[in-house]
Amino acid sequence: MRALPLFHELRDRTCLVIGRGEVAERKAAALRAAGADVRHASVFDSTDLADAALVVVAAASHDVARAAYDACRARGIPVNAVDQPQYCTVTWPAIVERGDVTIAIGTGGAAPTLARLLRTQIEQAVPQTVALLAAVARRWRPLVLRHFSDSDERRRFWDRFFAGPAAEAALAGDRARAERHAIALFADTRTRPRTGHVHLVGAGPGDPELLTLRALRLLQSADVIVHDRLVSAPILALARKDARRIDVGKRRAAHGMAQTEINALLVRLAHDGARVVRLKGGDPFMFGRGGEEIEVLLAADIPFDVTPAVTAASGCAAYAGIPLTHRDVAHSCVFVTGHRHNGRLDLNWTALAQPGQTIAVYMGVQTLPELCRQLRAHGLASTTPAALIVSGTRPDQHVVRSTLAELSAAVAANPPADIAAPALVIVGDVVALAGRATTRHVVNSLSAVAAE
Repeated sequence: MRALPLFHELRDRTCLVIGRGEVAERKAAALRAAGADVRHASVFDSTDLADAALVVVAAASHDVARAAYDACRARGIPVNAVDQPQYCTVTWPAIVERGDVTIAIGTGGAAPTLARLLRTQIEQAVPQTVALLAAVARRWRPLVLRHFSDSDERRRFWDRFFAGPAAEAALAGDRARAERHAIALFADTRTRPRTGHVHLVGAGPGDPELLTLRALRLLQSADVIVHDRLVSAPILALARKDARRIDVGKRRAAHGMAQTEINALLVRLAHDGARVVRLKGGDPFMFGRGGEEIEVLLAADIPFDVTPAVTAASGCAAYAGIPLTHRDVAHSCVFVTGHRHNGRLDLNWTALAQPGQTIAVYMGVQTLPELCRQLRAHGLASTTPAALIVSGTRPDQHVVRSTLAELSAAVAANPPADIAAPALVIVGDVVALAGRATTRHVVNSLSAVAAE
């Protein structure tokens, strides 16, 4: 973060605008809207800085901007020079206003036009009735502070307030109904025993842009995040900043925490009243042991829900340009795990080695030679296309394409930088359909066009 965004209280404070013209008038109007006492000056004079809380240099030369900047820095007065970031101690954001709710977008002076474009998108996404929601919350804030001395209780109230029927009514413009729901919620929060909730959330294969909107919302409201090692750092960075993070770090032959310990942890956190996000790479129900955790939560009478995600197989295959099915060459797709059980790779090889079928193998790096050998022994041709995708959908995605007979050697000759990174093996004729323009290339190309 290049600069710390803060909201400056300017009501009844003196602000100096240097320069004349449309830009200067717009800045002065914004300052007056914030309650400031605005003084105009056509030219810069250091004597005008007396009692100034903020100086804005608009439609002025570099020499004037530099002189104002030097004088303000010497006096500790914030200064903004329009389109001259080198002479700014504060930058002027693009603003979205909804009553008490103010959203400011800044680019550190690098790209004001980008800030305006983002403001347009936010204007479209944030309804005007957010102002009513904030007004209802303002009325309840003193009462909540007075009656809920515990910060966790207050957070629980506000989490339920903003995610429940009170907020829905306010956003629909019905203040009376919003107040009724808030009264009921207040009474319920005071009388109901504190109970936590566990959200089993899929993080997808790694690219944060593949997160569902629900997953993002839950991440930003969680008290505790219990996550696997396969969850990428950019996704964890989207979580609420003060949320507790617990890495249960399952790794091949080196589990950070046994599954029974994870189950007990989830129950304990929920009994403590926490809103818990159990964050899993890929989808919780696709080799994620989500079903096992649900059984434990049900037995302990812990409320829970499940948020599905883009599976590793579909996400990684797409970013590698490999269709999992294709009308001409693959009419089915099978998901299996390549993780050894009791030292053996125990799969139904006959069912897997079928023509016209794609095989997606999770956790198949360490067993790759045996996997390829068994599929060939049970009927798949040595020339069957096969691929290994490591760190799929991420910036360091690594793809090796070959055949069943040669894939192990090809991986040995071109190993991924991190052999412990999440990996997927895909076997089938669809691998041969992968073109040079992968999904990532397409996404990057579209982004480049949009930026021009």
